[in-house]
Amino acid sequence: MNPAIHADVVIIGSGAGGGTVAAALAPLVAQGKRVLVIEKGARIDPKQLTGAEVASASLLYGHGGAHPTADHTVTLAYGEALGGSTMVYTGTSMTPPERVITSWNLPGLSYDDVVARTARYAAQNNAGFIPDNLINDNNRLFQKGCAALGREARQFPINVRGCRGSSLCNLGCPNNAKQGTAQVQIPAAQAAGVEVVTRAEVRGLRVGGRGGILDVFVDDLPHPHGSQSEWAPGHHVIHASSVVVAAGAIHSPALLLRSGLAGDLPAIGRFWTCHPAHILAGEHDHVISNYVGHPKSFVWEERVEAERYFLESCMYFPFITAKNLTGFGADHERLMAAYERLQMILVLACDDALPEQRVAIDVNGDPVIHYKLMPKTIEAMVRGTRAAAEIFFAAGALSVHAPSARPTLIERSENADLNTRITTAQFLPGTISVSAAHLMGGCRMGATPRDSVTTSRGQVHGHDWLFVADGSLFPTALEINPYLTIMAVADHVAEAVADREGQTVPRGGDAVPAAS
Repeated sequence: MNPAIHADVVIIGSGAGGGTVAAALAPLVAQGKRVLVIEKGARIDPKQLTGAEVASASLLYGHGGAHPTADHTVTLAYGEALGGSTMVYTGTSMTPPERVITSWNLPGLSYDDVVARTARYAAQNNAGFIPDNLINDNNRLFQKGCAALGREARQFPINVRGCRGSSLCNLGCPNNAKQGTAQVQIPAAQAAGVEVVTRAEVRGLRVGGRGGILDVFVDDLPHPHGSQSEWAPGHHVIHASSVVVAAGAIHSPALLLRSGLAGDLPAIGRFWTCHPAHILAGEHDHVISNYVGHPKSFVWEERVEAERYFLESCMYFPFITAKNLTGFGADHERLMAAYERLQMILVLACDDALPEQRVAIDVNGDPVIHYKLMPKTIEAMVRGTRAAAEIFFAAGALSVHAPSARPTLIERSENADLNTRITTAQFLPGTISVSAAHLMGGCRMGATPRDSVTTSRGQVHGHDWLFVADGSLFPTALEINPYLTIMAVADHVAEAVADREGQTVPRGGDAVPAAS
């Protein structure tokens, strides 16, 4: 075993939550504190991001981007590299709906406070609207179809600098243009003296003195991709005054469960939720620019509150597209042959956070996600599929591939029959490719240890040395892409950690200068 390590603050994870906390607490180093970031994934050189789909997914995603639920009906996508999921998202930077934050009813976390923090991080990460030359035909057709139906497609602010329109956002930006935590917060934290250790997994936490003791295992396998760990291989023990768990909505609850905390905190892992989604494709009679430019520029969300779904323009490369198009043989081959003429839309459902939807662990302590598509969620996805089909046809598509239709290909002449062609009876979980990002819950904030895991400051009930700072804190699904809200909440948690350490830190992302 390697010699014991002592630190003041240890942050587990480097994504939107962990990266934010690392940068926010970086001033503690100048005050004599030792701050460590422990990241399970590798540090990736942009030169290694070639756009090769399978290789890039294996390099950047947990389970290669297809972590299955226990019943294998949904696959879950999350980043596993320095920068976490900010390495593989499209950079959409949105302010959360007021009704959601208000419904959480968390003391000290008002909607105005969250908005102020998201605004600071949006500025810090250079969020803004991409120029017209990077908006491709796929996105313009989404906007055109919405406009023809009297719907408003809202453009996403995107956090990029020097985007060249490679469209590889979900496979890691080869131009280092996306301003995630690996590009902004982590480098700023390291420049201030925060130590970052990659390829290191925390397998357990336990109480030790006034803080916690972490069991950390550094990967000892040779890796052809990504850098080697900064520490020697093998088992390391870290003694820390404060520990911040920011490993994401799957691995944060799994770590707390492995650490034996569920006896006093029965909500650990429960109330887990996400945005289940599937891809629809509309075929046009001409070639469109779809795999160049920014892949996701617009959202239509006017029905999200009442009907629990929203639609985003999207574009995926051939392997993911083929995986998501229902069918086999000649029909599937014909549709893939039309790839350069395909317009794509992503249907996302807003699910409830239910106690039975949960993260558990297996005999090895690895996470198992018990998540089922409930009838309400299936109904929302079917409504979203019909709305997307209307947009495709309004934009000029000749046919639409809809997985909850039988047969799955709907011709333009059948546009008036969408309600009978696309139905919940035909949406059979396990037969339709459903994937989910935007993973949330499992360590929800709340008032009591009976139905929550942490206080509204992210401090684990009954453990004043232990904090959570990622999307697992959300009591309910956010209804939008959660990246900026995770940063805002993590910044709020960082203040609580600094308080425990007897220090103060700049508020709301001010520890890192805003982009000029």
